[in-house]
Amino acid sequence: MLVTMEYSREQAVEYARRWALRRNPLFENYAGIGGDCTNFVSQSIYAGSCVMNYTDTFGWYYISPADRAPAWTGVQFLYNFLTSNEGVGPFASDTDPGLLELGDVVQLANEEGVFYHSLLVTGFDETGYLISAHSNDAIDRPLSSYTYADARFLHIEGVRMQIPERYRPSCFADFISGRRI
Repeated sequence: MLVTMEYSREQAVEYARRWALRRNPLFENYAGIGGDCTNFVSQSIYAGSCVMNYTDTFGWYYISPADRAPAWTGVQFLYNFLTSNEGVGPFASDTDPGLLELGDVVQLANEEGVFYHSLLVTGFDETGYLISAHSNDAIDRPLSSYTYADARFLHIEGVRMQIPERYRPSCFADFISGRRI
């Protein structure tokens, strides 16, 4: 049975702040081979969801550098996964910038319209959003300090988990017999 759980924004932000200026040894560092930004954002989202989606090709998971989904490290692939995921794992929707919350994702695009950078919202100040990121490592950096042609904003709506049917809590027997609500 697929159930929807709350995304822990606090855990995502705590993880991002802890690892923004260094690397978690559990993960490959892709800084020298295309960038580590989406890898870092995926790690942060995982900290807030604790669920990966192991679907071949179109899932969102990391087992090792040689065994990971494209969505774990690719900007466009992460967007595609989060906005179309109807299965296990986190899911998101495009939103207005004014509706972002802690633990949400910002992706930046260049003049050609290519989205190239993923950032995690880790705070707010008088200038707007504060973000944490890898590649150009940052912790609570104002989004307004970045130069980019366009941005998209992803609100993580929740996390779906697969729970075996036998673990489904049931109130029916007690309720129908009049023993308890």
